[in-house]
Amino acid sequence: MNASGKWLVIVVAAVMIAGAGGVIAGISIGEEEPGPNAAPQSNDNSTEPTTEEGWDKVHEAYDLISEQYVEDVDNEALFEGAIEGMIEELDDPYSVYMDPETASEFEQSLSSEFEGIGAEVNMVNDTVTIVSPVQGSPAEEAGLMPDDQILAIDGNSTEDQTLNEAVMDIRGEEGTSVVLTIGRPSASEPFEVEVEREPIPMETVESETITQNGQTIGLIEIISFSEDTATEFEEQLDALESEGIDGLLVDVRGNPGGYLNSVQDIGSLLVPEGEPIVQIEEPNGDVNITPSVLSEEKDYPIAGLINQGSASASEILAAALHEAGDYELIGETTFGKGTVQQAYPFADGSEMNLSMFRWLTSDGNNIHEEGVEPTIEVTQPDYFYTTALAVDETLTIDDNNEQVSSAQNLLQGLGFEPGRTDGYYDEQTENAVTAFQQSYDLEESGEIDEETAQSLHSAIVDEIQDPENDRQLNAAIDHLVNEAS
Repeated sequence: MNASGKWLVIVVAAVMIAGAGGVIAGISIGEEEPGPNAAPQSNDNSTEPTTEEGWDKVHEAYDLISEQYVEDVDNEALFEGAIEGMIEELDDPYSVYMDPETASEFEQSLSSEFEGIGAEVNMVNDTVTIVSPVQGSPAEEAGLMPDDQILAIDGNSTEDQTLNEAVMDIRGEEGTSVVLTIGRPSASEPFEVEVEREPIPMETVESETITQNGQTIGLIEIISFSEDTATEFEEQLDALESEGIDGLLVDVRGNPGGYLNSVQDIGSLLVPEGEPIVQIEEPNGDVNITPSVLSEEKDYPIAGLINQGSASASEILAAALHEAGDYELIGETTFGKGTVQQAYPFADGSEMNLSMFRWLTSDGNNIHEEGVEPTIEVTQPDYFYTTALAVDETLTIDDNNEQVSSAQNLLQGLGFEPGRTDGYYDEQTENAVTAFQQSYDLEESGEIDEETAQSLHSAIVDEIQDPENDRQLNAAIDHLVNEAS
């Protein structure tokens, strides 16, 4: 697909899934697409300067700076700055200008594997913020979570950085590490997390069957919506149906989005014929509806799994499952991203992604900055949300801080009862630490040094990845088994 024909439904304008760009969502809405040189709509407001007057002013300022400024001037930088200034004035984190190098890396991120930490990011309230870590990625392994704010990268503040600049600093070669200073809503103080960069394979669909009480439930997890995701989904759905399933669970938790035409195609495999999958609202208010073309409605119950890391195209599918298919959604409210971008390439290799449309749910609801709510709300155990341990100094008896509280939550999640989780390191917490150290062949000091902290983290990651501890998954399976019985 030529870049000028790409329609984007993206979580971020430049992201760091594998550090090289991000998941973009392309759609064709069945209309002639405006080209990069399309004329802007006129603004009939006599109090504002005309377009010609505005350009005259810009040219006048450029001539003055380039000819009269006291220092030497990089004319190319002036042009770049003018474009960036216009984009910045939109105050839209999803509209972005990328220089040729960044645009090239953005395109490279569409490959099946690239290097980085594996996390989708966005600019929220002028702060680089994690939307979702990719499942199984270094970011997830390091304990990074949706809504984590990246305050500094290797000790350098992100306060004055653009999203692209932050992404460039975070990405890097396999085997190297980056230290992120994280602000988390649930943490009273920022903390540091070191993440080692790795190759991130982008497998977008995984499936399996789960048998419970004599019922076989098919589970399809969509990790992101890439160019081939709909085909992979259909193949794996056909395979599950050939085995014989009594229900289907579609898991889009932690899915940051992707190609919109992909989610449209998947919707047509699940949503009854004629029902809207998504609606696209144009700037003039006109709405284009994409209906499902499913010829034969499924004869088994379906449900969706969502969480705060489900964004963009994930939210479209989730909303369609509920509003058009009347299926239940289990989990937590999604991220809330409801705009559509188009990519405009320039001759020098740079690119501008501009928000052009809004997408609405099947029923016409705008979920931007609101998210899709579950019909059955289920939260995970507390340790799923616990602040990552960052032990600069050994934690010991009578310490009282956020890191002790995190350690107590981890110990409790692992079955070593600390007696409290308020951050005060008392004797019972010390006993719990000693018991943990004994179980994991560590020095039984009763204190939390770097080695004990790392072991706690590794142990809790194993617990989080154990399906038996996944309350949302188990609740969804129980629901489908009851529906199928």
